[in-house]
Amino acid sequence: MAAPSDRLEAVEAEESAGHRGSSGVEVVLPSDPAVPAPLCPHGPTLLFVKVNQGKKEMRRFYACSACRDRKDCNFFQWEDEKLSGARLAAREAHNRRCQPPLSQRQCVERYLKFIELPLTQRKFCQRCQQLLLPEDWGSHGDHQVMGNISVTQLRRPSRLLYPLENKKTNAQYLFADRTCQFLVDLLSTLGFRRVLCVGTPRLHELIRLTASGDKKSGIKSLLLDIDSRYSQFYMEDSFCHYNMFNHHFFDGKAALDVCKAFLQEDKGEGVIMVTDPPFGGLVEPLAVTFRKLIAMWKEGQSQDDSHRELPIFWIFPYFFESRICQFFPSFCMLDYQVDYDNHALYKHGKTGRKQSPVRIFTNIPPNKIILPSEEGYRFCPLCQRFISLENQHCEHCNSCTSKDGRKWNHCFLCKKCVKPSWIHCSICNHCALPDHSCKDPKDGCFICGELGHKRSTCPNISTSKKANEAVKKQKQRKSNKMKMETTKGQSMNHTSVTRRKKRRERAHQYLCS
Repeated sequence: MAAPSDRLEAVEAEESAGHRGSSGVEVVLPSDPAVPAPLCPHGPTLLFVKVNQGKKEMRRFYACSACRDRKDCNFFQWEDEKLSGARLAAREAHNRRCQPPLSQRQCVERYLKFIELPLTQRKFCQRCQQLLLPEDWGSHGDHQVMGNISVTQLRRPSRLLYPLENKKTNAQYLFADRTCQFLVDLLSTLGFRRVLCVGTPRLHELIRLTASGDKKSGIKSLLLDIDSRYSQFYMEDSFCHYNMFNHHFFDGKAALDVCKAFLQEDKGEGVIMVTDPPFGGLVEPLAVTFRKLIAMWKEGQSQDDSHRELPIFWIFPYFFESRICQFFPSFCMLDYQVDYDNHALYKHGKTGRKQSPVRIFTNIPPNKIILPSEEGYRFCPLCQRFISLENQHCEHCNSCTSKDGRKWNHCFLCKKCVKPSWIHCSICNHCALPDHSCKDPKDGCFICGELGHKRSTCPNISTSKKANEAVKKQKQRKSNKMKMETTKGQSMNHTSVTRRKKRRERAHQYLCS
């Protein structure tokens, strides 16, 4: 197994190259939202297509929006596949079985009973990850059970629950205290009164703890998260079981209304969305979801405020910058390094390639965001933003160019700054790692090979489709011709066999007569 830094280098190379290689899987955004996608246990599925560079599209299929590994959710259906009534009924039954056993309302009722128990009777099953009422003790007798669960522990459920660390599904890499405190202080300094926490349970906890300890702060928080275990610890107005990859509220309209009311309170003033998606997730469906949340926020505003944007902090690795800015051009990337408690690689304080690659993307003007000077961040008057310690302003690029925390070098041939570990390759005519292969496929669009856009937005896509259609028809004609020849040959063979059989029968009759 590769070292963590090697895996990160590989992921970064893939993303910066725009999915370098000869093939890939892309999300197909629905052209007609009125046509419902089939459902899996995680809500509506997404439509995917596998594409090959220079070749035609493959058959399109539906798969789970949240799980990229078939071991976690094995849903698969061809786009044009017709299912029988029996299979549809079996699928619906399977989806129901996979849902949490208790609704949000039932979890709230259990929680209210739990906090009324004396401390000695408050128990938590570590195997089942469940708060236990006295009537539950018998069925958990041989499990590992924690006792004396305090109010402080109930307010920090992320420390009670085991993180779900499947990077392709849940990826619960939880913010370190340093990052969490920085975010809470920054949100307070910027004057926000409500925070929509999309997949950031530890930030949600600290906001609520700060609000309970300081009545003047007045910051409220609503957590949207796919981990249903959190429903045990929060009221209905504090948590919604939610899938950020398809904008699906598992508790239906009631949860949707909670989110809508939270965003539209005070005509949408004083609210910000902070999101920390799994890094293995695809940017396209996330962007679609965030636009739906933005639209929900805008519903509560007047026409005069239609130009305003919902303030957002999107926390993601820096090498997704071009992809994020493709969907949200007003976003910029901050130099602040986000670190996590339970991630071996993404930790603050390391140097060189071992630094955390996770950054904050935001539509808030960067000159309003003050980064901590005690950690080495300083203000660049030319760029009008705070930058990391080793980030240097390049007079040729007229900006502070470093993305990964190291000092970058300007390449006069490429006319831009590049990573210090890269050199200019005369064969490829651009900078790359010294041990790169010049034989790799060129970066860019699968159809035309040009940089700057993907297959789905290629200006030559109609020409490519026509060419593919012609190739497809030619192959179909060839296939039909081969089938006809095969059928004809089989027919002739069958006639020959029949004639030989009749000859043998006549000869046998002659010999016996």
